[in-house]
Amino acid sequence: MTGNQQSLALLLFGVFVAATLGITTWAGRRRHGSLEEFYAGGRLFSPMENGFAIAGDYMSAASFLGISGLIALFGYDGVLYCVGFFVAWLLVLLLVAELVRNCGRFTLADVLAARMRERPVRIAAGVSSVTVCVLYLVAQMVGAGSLVALLIGETGDRARAWTVIGVGTLMVVFVALGGMRATTWIQIVKAVLLMGGAIGLTVLVLLRFHGDIDSLLSTAARRSGHGADFLAPGLKYGGDWTARLDFVSLGLALVLGTAGLPHILSRFYTVPTARAARRSVIWSIGLIGGFYLMTIVLGFGAAAVLGTDAVRTSNAAGNTAVPLLALDLGGGAGSTGGTVLFAIVAAVAFATILAVVAGITLASSASVAHDLYASLSRRADRTPRSEVAVARVAAVGIGAAAIGLGLLAEDLNVAFLVGLAFAAAASANLPVLLYSLFWRRFTTRGAVWSVYGGLLPAVALVVLSPVVSGGPDAIFPGVDFHVFPLQNPGLVSVPLGFLAGWLGTVTSPATADARGHAAKHAETEVRALTGAGAA
Repeated sequence: MTGNQQSLALLLFGVFVAATLGITTWAGRRRHGSLEEFYAGGRLFSPMENGFAIAGDYMSAASFLGISGLIALFGYDGVLYCVGFFVAWLLVLLLVAELVRNCGRFTLADVLAARMRERPVRIAAGVSSVTVCVLYLVAQMVGAGSLVALLIGETGDRARAWTVIGVGTLMVVFVALGGMRATTWIQIVKAVLLMGGAIGLTVLVLLRFHGDIDSLLSTAARRSGHGADFLAPGLKYGGDWTARLDFVSLGLALVLGTAGLPHILSRFYTVPTARAARRSVIWSIGLIGGFYLMTIVLGFGAAAVLGTDAVRTSNAAGNTAVPLLALDLGGGAGSTGGTVLFAIVAAVAFATILAVVAGITLASSASVAHDLYASLSRRADRTPRSEVAVARVAAVGIGAAAIGLGLLAEDLNVAFLVGLAFAAAASANLPVLLYSLFWRRFTTRGAVWSVYGGLLPAVALVVLSPVVSGGPDAIFPGVDFHVFPLQNPGLVSVPLGFLAGWLGTVTSPATADARGHAAKHAETEVRALTGAGAA
């Protein structure tokens, strides 16, 4: 782009950043300093508002940038991400939303503490939630670096590094100043913008091919360089047994991981009742399903309009496929229309990243303050004001950790990175959540073992996988210490999480405390099903 066009793009981009800061300032003035206000926005959001916010929280950079890029690079195999991300919501709707809203207050640990010894389960759930959130944040940081570097015309490591630092700073500001109310409104605005941008681009892609889907797919296959294989399974996850098992592992993580994501679970506490939580999920399912259908069109559209080689040349992981597609659909490089459309899509994508990182950072800082700080500090020292202050400090530390890891993983696909976070959530959080809600004999030992029995293997297997070392696309390509052949650990770590929870429960001593778990389960069951005593 020329200097004037680049200035126009940056201006449009800056308008959105200013608008989000304005929302944060407005919401911050309405904050009263209470825990309910900071963590749950006062529980005053309607099902429709919360449904849009959930969709905004869930439709991350992995969806808008990463999945479209994977489809542009690998065709049919990239579509598998859409299926996994969407099917997961059936589990959330049927098993999680209402029960979690009735049993908890702010975090996953609240659900466990309702029937377990509080201190050990809060520490375990807090550690797990922070780990999952940091892994998820890394993906958003990588997406932000690729996007803004492309926007300013600098694709070098230095430009992406400063972009990651800038995004991390903004997310800390959003959480520290605005809390859940600001985060929710940013997510609502972002969901509307994202749906509008996706609809606009989808219409332009279909108009380019005169509404002929067959022509779109055949052109994408031809320009991909893979021919008919581009539209068939196996381009990325075919071949040897390792690739096939990797696909199964990824699918397991995507389908089961959503119900264990801390920032998704925390959204059910922002509505007044369990019925409202269920209706929120129904709203979000409609929005998310429509969005993923459009993502498929955009991915194949990028392959057809740009060509797979052009997408890979711009970004090896495909993270810039959608912005480049917008530039071409608007008139191409050098045209005002292309520049404006490119800038709008870049701003929407950046809105996606800011909204998601704000939600994740808030959820992780809540786990630090409400679970870890509350468990490790003396009761006399804890007040609502001190807990909120700890949450704000925690947001800074979590932001710094996400920035550092984002700089290390800047060459990986954001959808793939999110798959790792989903694997950790499915391994550590989902087993303990389901056991707590549905297994009468479940004990405190089983809960702690379930969390650590899923989390530690998931993290260890990622470290020992080809993602970290042993190949040109690894985080550390110059060394090789990988011993685990799969890129996603879900196939091994998810069963281990369930197994550890069962083993910890059946080996718990038959003490009065253990027998009391059954009675507490009966109380929790009544509360989960009726809402009696819910916050």
